[in-house]
Amino acid sequence: MSELTRKRPEYRNIHAFKDLPSYRWPMAALVSGMHRISGLLMFLLLPLIVWLFDTSVSSEISHEVFQSAFSAGIGFAPGWFVKLVVLVLIWSYLHHLFAGLRFLLLDMNHKAVSKEFGKSSAIATLVVSIGLTLILGAKLFGLY
Repeated sequence: MSELTRKRPEYRNIHAFKDLPSYRWPMAALVSGMHRISGLLMFLLLPLIVWLFDTSVSSEISHEVFQSAFSAGIGFAPGWFVKLVVLVLIWSYLHHLFAGLRFLLLDMNHKAVSKEFGKSSAIATLVVSIGLTLILGAKLFGLY
């Protein structure tokens, strides 16, 4: 049987734990999935975002509480864990922003919708969002 006449496999019941890890995701699908995950993370961590904003702008004393959360921690969570959670928030915001701009560009310019542009814009989205996250993470952890 030649390669052209070979029957392609049909997937009717996809098992998430068995089939999805072995599936080779295209770069555009990976960015789309990460866009959804970053939106979910921002939604779930919205109470922390509101608390951080409220304590940072309410008064000078509350701003000191805000700053001490990154060194002493919050409740049972140590300071490094708070910084890690904020770093995840930084990544989720940046990735959601740049992936959303990518999707808007694809929606506005129908001539740009191609496999090559989808892959190159997905790679650019990942590079920019991860690069800016590394830069802001280095500032958050006090490397500069």
